Amino acid sequence: MASAQTSPAVPRGTTVPRLGLRERKKIRTRQAIRRAAYRLFAEHGYDATPVDRIAEAADVSPSTVFRYFPTKEDIVLTDEYDEMLAAAVRARPAGEPPLESVHRAVLDVLGHIVEHDPAELRQRTALVHEVPALRGRTAECLAESGRALCAVLAGRTGRPADDLELRVMVAAVLGALQETMMHWIERGREGTEADLLPLADRALRLLAGGLRL
Repeated sequence: MASAQTSPAVPRGTTVPRLGLRERKKIRTRQAIRRAAYRLFAEHGYDATPVDRIAEAADVSPSTVFRYFPTKEDIVLTDEYDEMLAAAVRARPAGEPPLESVHRAVLDVLGHIVEHDPAELRQRTALVHEVPALRGRTAECLAESGRALCAVLAGRTGRPADDLELRVMVAAVLGALQETMMHWIERGREGTEADLLPLADRALRLLAGGLRL
């Protein structure tokens, strides 16, 4: 997950300020670009789809695409989920153990994505799995997501955001989620979107149990 502006769609129970007209327009433009890109990727393949064609399909200029997504890879890798996860973690009970808070927040956000964007979730995960350029950027995006989650947990635990134990825990969670997504998409037709939540729950329980096999 990579950071973007706050999405109007958030997990149930999460409260966010009402966005202004300008911000809502930005979100609609970003979503239109992303939808057009995914449609063209499905029809022609990722590598065979240039940015100018995406811009045409989204009815915007190529410069507008690059304003929202500096590279073509960012169209796939940039999302609103970091902020959703941060909001879900902040909503957890104050005295809850940090790993438990993250565990429950992850399941809330994944459940929301599965409910509202199942096709895009599958296509995006498949693209990351199949396209070397996207796989190459994944570590950078995970690092950005990790910094965002560490900042949230620092506020809950009183630890500094660069605390080693905090960074290790967050890296373990995000690594477990990445491997879960790859495992899920590799199962192909055997795995449905509904299977993803139990798989994520299983992976995070493994972490909570001390990685005992």
